Amino acid sequence: MMKRSSIPVATGLYVNYLLFGMYNIMLASHMSFLTEHLHTDPAGISLLVSAMGFGRLFTLYISGVLSDRYGRKPFIVAAGLLMAVFLVGIPLSPTFEMAMVLAVLAGVANSFLDSGTYPALIETFPQSSGSATVLVRGFISIGAAFLPLMIIFFMNHDIFYGVSFFLAALIFALNAVYLFRMKFPDMRVQPAKEQRGGISVSSAEQTETRKLKANDESKPRFWQEGVCLILLGFTGPTLLYIVQLWLPTFGQQFIGMTESESLRLLVYYNMGSLVSVFVLVIVLRKWVKPVHIILIYPCISLLAFGALLLFKSGAIAIICASVIGFSISGVLQLTLTVMSEFFSQRKGQITGFIYTATSLSYTLIPVFTGFLLKHSQISSVFMLAIIVNVLGIALAVFVNFRYSAVFPAKRELPSQIVLDTK
Repeated sequence: MMKRSSIPVATGLYVNYLLFGMYNIMLASHMSFLTEHLHTDPAGISLLVSAMGFGRLFTLYISGVLSDRYGRKPFIVAAGLLMAVFLVGIPLSPTFEMAMVLAVLAGVANSFLDSGTYPALIETFPQSSGSATVLVRGFISIGAAFLPLMIIFFMNHDIFYGVSFFLAALIFALNAVYLFRMKFPDMRVQPAKEQRGGISVSSAEQTETRKLKANDESKPRFWQEGVCLILLGFTGPTLLYIVQLWLPTFGQQFIGMTESESLRLLVYYNMGSLVSVFVLVIVLRKWVKPVHIILIYPCISLLAFGALLLFKSGAIAIICASVIGFSISGVLQLTLTVMSEFFSQRKGQITGFIYTATSLSYTLIPVFTGFLLKHSQISSVFMLAIIVNVLGIALAVFVNFRYSAVFPAKRELPSQIVLDTK
């Protein structure tokens, strides 16, 4: 259950990710405006997106370690302020080089936000951490669904495109001040009881469980399931970024949609993502474990990507965009939740591991897909998505196998298993 004292902090954390949903697709959604303003082309804008991933990649691990040492609040507050600087700076940037510097700064802000927020949510809601982290995806989806509609409104009324940047920056800055005044949960305190599958487990039962689990097969192994989960931190965001960056282009070039119609595909994608969040919040409480979702969802998205390429139809594209949004949503957050179950004593550090892989995706995929698009058709980008999706399914199968070996009984707690790095 959500404690009343947790609501103010959680509200601020989720508002950040609602804004992040807009921030995350801000450059791609303003591609036509930014290419003119910065005197570049779509490949140049994808390079800016990669610069954001670069800044994130080289700061995320260390920010996760420092978050474990110094607390979550300083990084979350700093992230909001840095994101505000980026959002104000891009529309006012006089040169492409200055925009590149701001993009790297935005990546640093992103790493601060992730390394502070996810551990903070797990510590705020220790008995429902899966639902708490999945809700992040819901708020990202709300922001990402709202932004294209706002852009279309500004286009129709001849309003300066930078207004959407400035509004998000203002709210980021105000929310940073709000969170600075909030009291965060003590990250050193462990709850007396935890729940798994709706069953409450006492400290005595935890001790008994620890004694029962003595063989090597029951110990989490970082170089097996840990590495697979880190790789899932690459494959999941790769699918997400391909869709967010290139779905409008796919609609225009492959299906023949207009620019405004293709932008609405992102709205349908994010509406599917939002529906998924509500479904996950319900099913994760009683029926399904996070480790099962990270296998089921990629199977669904694989079918949707296949249908998107097979059927050249606007109506089918809308359905597939919604299903892809539904099946991609929350996978990254649940991957982190599963990782924290296997290796529960280093939440900030494992956040750094997974989101470093995510940053590699954010850095490499815009450049690589931009290269594909220059030398091939947009369909080749979505064929890449299918290949990555199949790899994600294979990784999830192995993680589920290891999960059943490490946690064979419903009443077992991951926090009681000793890390084995063999």
